[in-house]
Amino acid sequence: MKEKKKVAGQLVVYLQLPRLLSSLIIMMNVVIGAIDPIAGLAMSGFTVVYLIIAVLLYLYKKKSIMAGMVEFSADYAWIQKKLLNELDIPYAIIDEEGRILWMNDQFTQIVKEEKGKLKTLSAMFPDITKENLMNLKENASIHSTFGESCYRVELKPVTIGKDDINPESGQEVLVEDRSMITVYLFDETEILRLSQEVNDQKMVAGLIYLDNYEEALASVEEVRRSLLMALIERKISKYITGMCGIVKKMEKDKYFFAIKHKYVEELRQQRFSILEEVKAVNIGNEMSVTLSIGLGINGDTYYQNYELARMAMDMALGRGGDQAVIKDRENIEYFGGKSQQQEKTTRVKARVKAHALRELMETKDQLLIMGHKLGDVDSFGASIGIYRIATALNKKAHIVINDITTTVRPMIERFMNNPDYPDDLFLTGDKACDMVDANTILVVVDVNRPSITEAPELLHLVKTIVVLDHHRQSSEIVTNAVLSYVEPYASSTCEMVAEVLQYIADDIRIKPQEADAMYGGIVIDTNNFNNQAGVRTFEAAAYLRRNGADITRIRKMFRDDMEDYKAKAEAIRQADVYQGAFAISTCPSEGIKSPTIVAAQAANELLEIKGIKASVVMSKYNGTIYLSARSIDEVNVQVMMERLGGGGHRTVAGAQLKGATVEEAKEKVKKVIQEMIEKGEVS
Repeated sequence: MKEKKKVAGQLVVYLQLPRLLSSLIIMMNVVIGAIDPIAGLAMSGFTVVYLIIAVLLYLYKKKSIMAGMVEFSADYAWIQKKLLNELDIPYAIIDEEGRILWMNDQFTQIVKEEKGKLKTLSAMFPDITKENLMNLKENASIHSTFGESCYRVELKPVTIGKDDINPESGQEVLVEDRSMITVYLFDETEILRLSQEVNDQKMVAGLIYLDNYEEALASVEEVRRSLLMALIERKISKYITGMCGIVKKMEKDKYFFAIKHKYVEELRQQRFSILEEVKAVNIGNEMSVTLSIGLGINGDTYYQNYELARMAMDMALGRGGDQAVIKDRENIEYFGGKSQQQEKTTRVKARVKAHALRELMETKDQLLIMGHKLGDVDSFGASIGIYRIATALNKKAHIVINDITTTVRPMIERFMNNPDYPDDLFLTGDKACDMVDANTILVVVDVNRPSITEAPELLHLVKTIVVLDHHRQSSEIVTNAVLSYVEPYASSTCEMVAEVLQYIADDIRIKPQEADAMYGGIVIDTNNFNNQAGVRTFEAAAYLRRNGADITRIRKMFRDDMEDYKAKAEAIRQADVYQGAFAISTCPSEGIKSPTIVAAQAANELLEIKGIKASVVMSKYNGTIYLSARSIDEVNVQVMMERLGGGGHRTVAGAQLKGATVEEAKEKVKKVIQEMIEKGEVS
């Protein structure tokens, strides 16, 4: 039995056209016969003749028409295949596992293999994995490389089955639906090259500040000062012009420069060698000159790059200077920071900040004071100092504190149930949030990272925010502060508040328990004046002593419990020395009220061992690993802890690792130390 061939579409209409015309003529014949029988009879003769001719033509030409159609279809399919095979766009068909089923000439030419030797798409493009293909539900675009070229690989899933076969064909489909993926390759090599070339030619803005201009000049003979500055300017000019850049001196200790973007990577690789080159200039000056560099990149305009450079410079200065900071719109990179920040002997800045703080306080009726989570003595003492300033200005003030640590408890008990202080002196974060109104000012002390403040939600509720901190700034800072006083050279925030107290008003009298709290903050943060204690540190301590601070009383409050002392001794006993210079240990936490404090004490003790450049002691508290890092002068532990999500000072820093075990924390610390050694960040 012959298989009936069926056609569809516009061709059906064309083939049925004689039948339709015949029907039309018959109808016309009937209508004419009804009007005029004679005319209808005559018309009938012509109609019969037409029908005979039409039938004969249809029967005679049907086979030839069908044959022509088949021939056309075959030719069309061959042409279509040939065009697809010779298409200028590389094209291939693969299955869900990445096996190549078919590809055109352009695709074959790219991979430079015979069709029979090709295996999978993943073997050619490692960025395209089998998992990617198995989970492909919609069109996807993947950028990858093959050989020396870069491609944009367009993937499109296709399913072919019964529904894709013409039902008019009369053929039965015996196979199941099959999923395939079409692959298009677009060569991006030249586009990316040109884009990179354009990007390399962009100008980026930079700033260079001399950190210790006045101090360095004061350390050299007057006749040599001009020579010293000339040598430094020559170093800077030679460094920038060596990258085909321009440099312009704006002030005696400030420079602006512009270079092409392509040299930024060179600066990264060299880690801003100018920092060390300038420090090496010595013509008899007792103090080396240090630089701070801020570089702004990837801005939409030159002005935006300049603003980014200014932000980078603020970050470099806030971290203590002697370092370079690269900032684009989202990321920040740090380089250098090996030198200890030089103490500023002038108190002009403290006086200016004190007057600005007073003006802000006088415009508000209520003051909230907040430190960091797990507050220490420095945070508490600074809060008490700000409270004294507020009461002297006849302002209502409250200190926000949620959890009272064991180190702070002896201090805070002297203020609780004390008739000299209100019952609501200390508030929790929730109660403080309920009290916020338009006339509230928030003073944040001893912290500049929103995430670790005692009550981060207050930063969003209060419009007027003041920050006083002595820690080097990290990428995370309080951005909406109307007044920010951050001095990394200061030993403690209590030292800064003690200076502010002396300038904000003339008649402020500090009570002995308040002086004790602030003095205790200085003692703890300096490790009994052994770390980061400068001239102004002792001046602040002397001021507090004159106001009633008692050393013996403070010492008694800070004595360790027996269990704490044993835990500290155990942490020191089991310390491991990594790379011959890094002491790493774990502090027991069971039965210890404040293991983080004990860990910090153990880290200080480990520095007394010869050959130890830095120490890291870990403690587990509330499911979190707390890291306490200490150094003397050879290692910047702030950089070390920043890579673990923390921060602090150059010689005192810390970090928190949530969801990690002690062993995992040790491995992370060792990895960071190894990276710092490889990059030459360890003296």
